[in-house]
Amino acid sequence: MSIRLCSMVVLVGTAAVLVGCQNNPSQPAGPSAVSAAQSSASAGAPQLAAKGASQHVVTLSDACDPQTFDAALGPGTCTRSGGVRFDAFLDLLGKHQSIGGWHFAPSEVTMQVGEMLVAMNHGGETHTFTEVEEFGGGIVPLLNQLTGLTEVAPECKALQGKDFLAPGASSSEKEEEAGVEKYQCCIHPWMRAQVRVSDK
Repeated sequence: MSIRLCSMVVLVGTAAVLVGCQNNPSQPAGPSAVSAAQSSASAGAPQLAAKGASQHVVTLSDACDPQTFDAALGPGTCTRSGGVRFDAFLDLLGKHQSIGGWHFAPSEVTMQVGEMLVAMNHGGETHTFTEVEEFGGGIVPLLNQLTGLTEVAPECKALQGKDFLAPGASSSEKEEEAGVEKYQCCIHPWMRAQVRVSDK
């Protein structure tokens, strides 16, 4: 399953710091490009699975404040009402290496082969729901630094436009084999879930 990506401009004191993503031509150039990519990705986003197969939904949530996130990262970065101010977001992340408002719910899923796994972005920011071999850092160096994640998950380095879930977008996949799968947001890498798939 795939997820989405972004770049940031961070205001630190009076200096602006560009937080870049990996140098991948398939990635958007900046926040406005992310917004455009989100719109086109949302238009072609997979619909929820047809009735019949049992579905297990993981919601992707955040608590961004649109005024301060948009001021720091560009218009359209955050589309929800109210929330955590951008400066407080960075401060909390540096202190705790995660922020509870940014999470996958549930973080543990148990399902069977043949059932559908659905990821729905209920937040105000773009997220990814990327399957990884092992949890690791994401595509935003500053967020990796603040969370102490020095090793970027290789799958996050290979994101494509379709991997980014804009606010309100969803993706789904049918689970074909038993095992334990790990998913993370490649933008906010502390957002994680484990999916246990068993044979019927």
